[in-house]
Amino acid sequence: MGLDYYKILGVDKAASDDDLKKAYRKLAMKWHPDKNPTSKKEAESKFKQISEAYEVLSDSQKRAVYDQYGEEGLKGQRKLPCSLEELYKGTTKKMKISREIADASGKTIPVEEILTIDVKPGWKKGTKITFPEKGNEQPHTIAADLVFIIDEKPHPVYTRDGNDLVATQKIPLAEALTGYTVHLTTLDGRSLTVPISSVIHPGYEEVVRGEGMPIPKDPSRKGNLRVKFDIKFPARLTADQKSGVKRLLGQ
Repeated sequence: MGLDYYKILGVDKAASDDDLKKAYRKLAMKWHPDKNPTSKKEAESKFKQISEAYEVLSDSQKRAVYDQYGEEGLKGQRKLPCSLEELYKGTTKKMKISREIADASGKTIPVEEILTIDVKPGWKKGTKITFPEKGNEQPHTIAADLVFIIDEKPHPVYTRDGNDLVATQKIPLAEALTGYTVHLTTLDGRSLTVPISSVIHPGYEEVVRGEGMPIPKDPSRKGNLRVKFDIKFPARLTADQKSGVKRLLGQ
């Protein structure tokens, strides 16, 4: 969300205009650079943040934008949360926006619009989608651009590493030594079975080629799926179990 203006002023989100004014005056007096000659740089930075926070929160329209979209919204940037499934398959998002435009008399008036965003397969967190002149407009100026920034929601099974997908499986030591079959549901709903006959040691990684994320510039190609393992070792073994393990391993 960027800077927390409420925290900077030491007020809660329900603070009234009077609460904001009192908090601002108190902090502005405390951190005015002229009153902090021995720590002027720190005071200048604090004073700037305090002034910026009050300038936003004391304006009802700016405060509404900040409460909904955070600091990025004030700069014409808004997060576009997408699930990993949506980024894998692609999707269409309808986004309702509120903005100010200047009317014929030069006054600013609020308007609402629905924008359509076609999220392409393989897009990554941080991808920007720009709508020219769809930001706020001031009298006698061209409206600012509105920028949506892809934000990836956490997934319960997969994490993303570039164009690769990573899944971690918890398995008992016995299966790590004798063989294990990975069962996963892919992001497009398929059942994926990966049999592993080799010994799975700590740090072992099974790579399934072509089962990662689509590559944005060529969605017909995909990264890889990397399966990692968290091997559950027994907390303790009896003397007989230890002897049995040694016998089996030829020691």
